[in-house]
Amino acid sequence: MKSQFVYVTYIKSTPEKLWQALSTPQLIKKYWAGMYIDTDWKVGSAWTLKFPDGRVADAGEIIEFSTHKRIVIKWRNEWKTEMKEEGFSQCSFDLEQTNGAVKLTVKHEIDVLNSKFIEAVTDGWPFILSNLKSLLETGDVVLKEIAHHK
Repeated sequence: MKSQFVYVTYIKSTPEKLWQALSTPQLIKKYWAGMYIDTDWKVGSAWTLKFPDGRVADAGEIIEFSTHKRIVIKWRNEWKTEMKEEGFSQCSFDLEQTNGAVKLTVKHEIDVLNSKFIEAVTDGWPFILSNLKSLLETGDVVLKEIAHHK
């Protein structure tokens, strides 16, 4: 049995600009409340998400990287024991050009029934993706900090 979270949003932007926001460390920091990603975005490469103070929040590996179309990450929480013990999840980002916008689908899943990790990302992803959408459409984010990451 799996636990999964799926979020779909439409962003008034281009696939190129959305792709840049998903894969550029300086832009990620803006909509992810100061957290940042360390990777070279090559298939098989290590991937880490770090808190502003440098502690590792999540870690994994790049599984797929299809420019302007799809990113897939093998992903494990590293800072909460009960979530780390669940093992690796998989997170995919799919971009699809629509009329004047880009459809972004984020799917995060794990082979654990009633996953604590998926429960946590159910709160986290809407915050992050709302910030991403606002940043691309208005130049600014909605919220500056993620309360549950403190």
